[in-house]
Amino acid sequence: MWKNKEEDTLLSFSNNHIDISTKIAGMEEWWLTGLYGEPNRSLRMNTWNLMRKLKEESQLPWCVIGDVNNFLSRIDKRGGNPYPNWLLEGFQSALLDCNLVDLDLVGLQFTWEKSRRTENWIEVWLDRTLVCHAWMSLFQSTRVLNLEITSSDHSPIFLDPNFRYAHKKFHFENAWLREPSCFQIVEDCWSRNRTLSVWEKTAACRDMLEEWGTRITRNFKERIQKCKLQLRQLKGKRDGASIYAYKGTKNLLAEIFHQKEVFWRQRSKQFWLKNGDQNSKFFHASASARRKNNFIHKLQRDDGDSTDWDNGLPRLIEDYF
Repeated sequence: MWKNKEEDTLLSFSNNHIDISTKIAGMEEWWLTGLYGEPNRSLRMNTWNLMRKLKEESQLPWCVIGDVNNFLSRIDKRGGNPYPNWLLEGFQSALLDCNLVDLDLVGLQFTWEKSRRTENWIEVWLDRTLVCHAWMSLFQSTRVLNLEITSSDHSPIFLDPNFRYAHKKFHFENAWLREPSCFQIVEDCWSRNRTLSVWEKTAACRDMLEEWGTRITRNFKERIQKCKLQLRQLKGKRDGASIYAYKGTKNLLAEIFHQKEVFWRQRSKQFWLKNGDQNSKFFHASASARRKNNFIHKLQRDDGDSTDWDNGLPRLIEDYF
């Protein structure tokens, strides 16, 4: 890449990383870091601090990829001794400080193994792709493939920025549970349709919740701005009514922020993060990363022929169903 001076510029390098800025015609400039994490556990903090240092050197959309020798959760490791909490928490903290999220793998969950098919068989997800929110916005159709087959004890991973995904179906939002009217809608819908079957009641309830919930969870920005405007208008007033209204609006703003966090936390599946951390942007990027994997991009018929998305898969699905 660095031989192409028109598109790629070498920014910095060390024994553990190489930095390249990439500028392709018609696209925004972005930043790629190839990272090799410190293999010595006692020195693992050097990798975390390197990531923090690199974060301060550029505001470009950032992608970090490589054998990072770290993982985020105990489910990223199978076999062997339990992984120390301080290593999990240290890497989690580094990602939060750098505003990076972990892209899910398509394929096998683990990228490194040791002592295969023995009692000491260990599998770990060490090779990862970490991106910031701005990078995810630039490449909205991204997936990471675990290619699995290799002569090394590591699996090669392939970052594909051109993947597309389908529309989602109805899902119940946990954020709705923070609205008292949610329970009232369910109760009203259930009692008003006594003659319907359970299936029909459920479908009617789903439609009502979807219509109502869209107004609750899809306009966080508008609701937040409205509250902030009201707070600015009330801030200098000292009469009792204004003070009471200011307190109520401030509580409402806090509730909207909490709903927004719950909304994106549900999509991100980053369960190692604690409630109240106000990491909505992190959750949003994580959710976008996960959503790209939930897509059927190819079907194979009994005769062995296959159809991918670009060659008529949507029409094939529509005709089938």
